[in-house]
Amino acid sequence: MDGVRLHRLGKRLIDLARQVTTDAGDTALTPGEVAVLEDVLKHPGSVVTEIQARTGFAQSHVSASVSRLREQGLIVAAPDPEDRRRTRLTLADIAHRAIMRRAGRPADDTIAEVVGTEKAERVLRLLEELSVLLD
Repeated sequence: MDGVRLHRLGKRLIDLARQVTTDAGDTALTPGEVAVLEDVLKHPGSVVTEIQARTGFAQSHVSASVSRLREQGLIVAAPDPEDRRRTRLTLADIAHRAIMRRAGRPADDTIAEVVGTEKAERVLRLLEELSVLLD
């Protein structure tokens, strides 16, 4: 598999995951905002420079994403008790609950819609195996 096919596969898997975890009427988030939310979920209490280092995004991009996510009430900012000039970021309770509720949804039906019911079981097995191998 070459890099282009791997990139396309990754994008397709992200799109499928978004279908599984998104509800009608959800606020549309950019891929960058989703990446920032995921990073803050994994690393609560982070500052923008830490998120920037982990995601590889420009600091201005992370700052803009954080600003939009704060406006939407999805991220909470609080001063760092050790350095009041820094702001620590955590997920808002509503965002955390929504993510946890949706994270456990099975992807079976979505996969079956995309590849057909006759291939769905094999695709799900391969995805599970790939997940284990890459973790």
